[in-house]
Amino acid sequence: MAPAYLDPIVAAHRAGALADHRSLDSLLEQVAALPPCRGFRRALAAADGLGVIAEIKRRSPSKGDLAVELDPAEVARQYAEGGATCLSVLTDADHFGGSAQDLAAAREAVGLPVLRKDFTVAANDVVDARIMGADAVLLIVAALDDVELADFATLAGEIGLDVLVEAHDEGEIDRAMAVGATLIGVNQRDLHTFEVDTDRAVRVAHRMPASVIRVAESGVRGPDDGARLAAAGYDAVLVGESVVTAGDRRAAVAALRSVPVRTVPDRLSR
Repeated sequence: MAPAYLDPIVAAHRAGALADHRSLDSLLEQVAALPPCRGFRRALAAADGLGVIAEIKRRSPSKGDLAVELDPAEVARQYAEGGATCLSVLTDADHFGGSAQDLAAAREAVGLPVLRKDFTVAANDVVDARIMGADAVLLIVAALDDVELADFATLAGEIGLDVLVEAHDEGEIDRAMAVGATLIGVNQRDLHTFEVDTDRAVRVAHRMPASVIRVAESGVRGPDDGARLAAAGYDAVLVGESVVTAGDRRAAVAALRSVPVRTVPDRLSR
């Protein structure tokens, strides 16, 4: 039987949240002094061609070390020079080797909007994303109950963050839509087994209306995969392993960005 990855990772984050005795109000006071976010969803909606969320990722539980010695600022610049629409930065330390420092360094190096890629399980996690410099926060449907999903999405909106709601099947997409998600990522990686099903995103694309910015995650190896996903109705891809390990990161991102997408009227208003 394949190992179950999601449950122990989420359990570790929930244990950390229980040990976090910081006041939410005190964190919100820090947010009040911050400049506006860069507009993560807006950037994806305005992308000419397939949007690319290029990920800064040092390692993964399933693949082990990918680029553990990377310089997040330099990688961010390489992605930006390749035409990346947005960045995603892993901040989970124990399982992915990431950090808040990686996110801050990447965001300072370029002008792109940045997603904090982590396992958000508490309100403090949402506000921490804003404080560390993120422009968007990830909410994984499989890791949250309906009340948490709604509360965290509302909180994120109140403090200026966009929300990428991650789903894995039709039921989870329905749960995302129920909390008003307008930016949904379909992860083709099963977070319990970490196995990738490259047909998953295509199968469930119909479940999301045109008002949603659709992002396909995991298993995107190059422009052929990107073209297939764009043809199924996806506006963007979130890609980590194939670009962070590429010999030429700029070219790897540029190849994905060259993929055309379907024409949707008033994309910016979606």
